[in-house]
Amino acid sequence: MTLATPPRLPVRLDRTAAAPLPAQLADRVRALVLAGTLRAGDRLPSSRALASELAVSRAVTAQAYEQLVAEGWLEGRHGSGTFVAPTAPADRPTTAPRARPAPSAPPDRLVRLDAGTPWIDPRHAAGWRRAWREVSTATPPRGYDDPRGLPELRAALAERLGRTRGVACHPDEVAVTGGTTDGLRHLLGAVRPGPVALEDPGYRAAVETVRALGRPVRDLPAVGPVDDLGDAVAAYVTPAHQHPLGHVMPAAHRIALLGAAARVDALVVEDDYDSEFRYDVAPVPALAALDRDRVAYLGTAAKSVAPSLRLGWLVAPSGLADAVQRRRVVTHDAAPWPVQRAFWALLRDGHLDRVVRTARRVYAERAPLVTAALTPYAEAAGPTAGMYSTWLLPHDRAVAARDAARLAGFEVPLLAGYCRAAPVRGLVVGFGGVTDDELERALAALVRGLA
Repeated sequence: MTLATPPRLPVRLDRTAAAPLPAQLADRVRALVLAGTLRAGDRLPSSRALASELAVSRAVTAQAYEQLVAEGWLEGRHGSGTFVAPTAPADRPTTAPRARPAPSAPPDRLVRLDAGTPWIDPRHAAGWRRAWREVSTATPPRGYDDPRGLPELRAALAERLGRTRGVACHPDEVAVTGGTTDGLRHLLGAVRPGPVALEDPGYRAAVETVRALGRPVRDLPAVGPVDDLGDAVAAYVTPAHQHPLGHVMPAAHRIALLGAAARVDALVVEDDYDSEFRYDVAPVPALAALDRDRVAYLGTAAKSVAPSLRLGWLVAPSGLADAVQRRRVVTHDAAPWPVQRAFWALLRDGHLDRVVRTARRVYAERAPLVTAALTPYAEAAGPTAGMYSTWLLPHDRAVAARDAARLAGFEVPLLAGYCRAAPVRGLVVGFGGVTDDELERALAALVRGLA
C-alpha cells in the first residue's frame, strides 16, 4: 500500500524576526492543528521535503518536529513518517484562526492631579541613587527572610514612629508590608469572619481590598462621631487626615470610636497615610497612641519617597500580630528584600527626613494657590493639608471643571468616585505630583470650566 503524498504546509518563516526559525515553524504547525487545518491522523511532509520547500536547513525542520512530538502535537511512525497525533483536537471545526483585535489607540497622557502622588524633589536624587548602589553590593539572605522584615529596618521604623507619631513600639512589633492595602489584607486575614466598616467617602483601594476578601462593607460616616459599629468586626479609618475630605478626627470622636469598637470587640485599623505633611499645625498624633490593644496602625512610604516602592509597615495588637506572623511564615509573604534594604539606607542616612521637610515646604506653598483659585467657585471640604484638597460643588459643575482640565491635558478626580452612598459631590485636586507650571495651567483650566 502506497501512502498518500502529504499536503504542502501553508507556512512562511520570517528570517528577520527575533524568534529562531525552528520555534517559528513549531508555532505555525501548532496553529494549523489548533485551527483544524491539520487534523488528527494527517501526515506531514518529511523533514527533508519541508526543508527543501521552505529553503531552510533540514536541522530547522527536524528540530521543530522533535519539539512538537515532545509536546504531543505530532507523532512519528517508524517507516511511515510524521503524523498529527490522535490526541490533537480532530473534531475541531475547520475555521480560520480568530483574528486578533486591532490594538487600541494609546490613552491620552494626562497629567494626574490626584490625592496620592507626592512631590519627588530632583535635588534629592543623589541620596536615592546612593541607597540603591549600597543594595547592589549587599549580600541578600540565603533563603526566605523573616516575614516581619529586616531587623535593622524594623528598628529604624520603631524609632521613627515613636518620635514622629507617638506610637511607642518595640522593633519586634513592627512588620514590613508591601504597602497599605497589603497590610490591611494581612490584618483581615487574621480577624474573625464578618463585615468591615469603612468611611464613606473613603479610600477606594481599601474598599476593594475588603471586597476582594469576600467581606461585606459597612459604611461609616466620614465626618461625625461613630457610636455604633453594628456587626462589623473591624473599622478602617483615616483619623489624621480623612481621605478624601481632609478632616481631622477630633479627640471626642476618637474616644467614641474606640468605645464602640470595644463594645463589639472590633479591631480599629488606622491608615496614617500622610500625617507628616501638616503645615498649618503640628502633625496630629496617631490614634494608635491612645489604645495599642485595640488599634492596628498602618504606615506607608508611598507618600514620602515614592508610590512605586510598594512598601509599608504594620503595628498590630500583640495577639493579632502573632496570627499575622504565623500566616506570613507559611506563605513566605514578605516585602522584597532589595526594597527594604534601600529604604533602610534612606532612613539611616536622614534622606527620608530631608524629603519630608522639602515636600512639606512645597505643599505649603502650593496649597494657598489652589485655595485662591477655587474659593470663588467651590467650598473647601476641610482644612488643606498633605498633597491635595477637596472642593464641594454640584456634580454637573464638577464634571464641567473636570472636562475642561482634560482638554488642557490634566486628570482631576471627581469626589463622586470616592463615594458609595454619601451624597457629597465635587473635586479632589492633588498638587503633589506636578510641577509648578503644570499646577498653574491645571488650575487655570479648572477655573475656565467653573466660570
